[in-house]
Amino acid sequence: MDQLVQAVVLGLVQGLTEFLPVSSSGHLIVVPALLGWHDPFIDSLAFSVMLHIATLLALLVYFRADWLRLIPAGLAALRDRSLGDDPDRRLAWSLAVATIPAVIVGVALNDAIETVFREPRLVAVTLVLGAAILFVADRVGTQSKRVDSISFPVAAGIGAAQALALVPGVSRSGISISAGLFAGLDRESAARFAFLMATPITAGAGLWELRKIVGGEAGLDLPLVPLVAGMVAALVSGLLAIAVLLRYLRTHGLGVFVVYRVALAALVVVAWLGLWDR
Repeated sequence: MDQLVQAVVLGLVQGLTEFLPVSSSGHLIVVPALLGWHDPFIDSLAFSVMLHIATLLALLVYFRADWLRLIPAGLAALRDRSLGDDPDRRLAWSLAVATIPAVIVGVALNDAIETVFREPRLVAVTLVLGAAILFVADRVGTQSKRVDSISFPVAAGIGAAQALALVPGVSRSGISISAGLFAGLDRESAARFAFLMATPITAGAGLWELRKIVGGEAGLDLPLVPLVAGMVAALVSGLLAIAVLLRYLRTHGLGVFVVYRVALAALVVVAWLGLWDR
């Protein structure tokens, strides 16, 4: 299949699965493997990084009003050395606290994440484990709290859970939403906090990997037209996925995503047994 078409398809996959609790990094590994795509550019970590930057832009665009409040509020809290009674100040610093675990784990496991963890069979396992966690969280959480009620210890706990999403197949949104539900947040609030929390982490990870691409460490030339087309597809589909998921979670549970994750894992196992080792 033409490289441009493959890039657009993976851009759409990235945009949708980055925010739905089904694992974008897992899909970027599994989809080319299932479809038999072996293009060095399509399979490259560099292309994956650029798609993640596109979905970062989707986050910034969708939550621009939130960040225009939260950043000044966080700086004001730092200046005054006080959170006061301002929920935006508290939320801004809760998000800062939540990013710390992922930064620590990301730095410690960076090499393993880029090599050992990029394996379809491992993705099948983590898809199922993530589905089990999502299933339990959706049923045991009290769903009685909103975003402005998150304490610093809870934020740190959700951030620690997010760090697990560095392993493909776990899903950043899935594990973060699950942690929020375990902490008593309602579904929409858990998803909103997960998306806000993902913004600085995705930005940091993207810039870290982007320096390698700019410095020529990617090991291949990046074709401009497929790259841009994939990024645009990821941006547009990402905006759509955020809006749809937040609206969906107001009145629906997460069961459909649990079923999807298990079904995809089963498909990966079947394809592996039937094709990959022959």
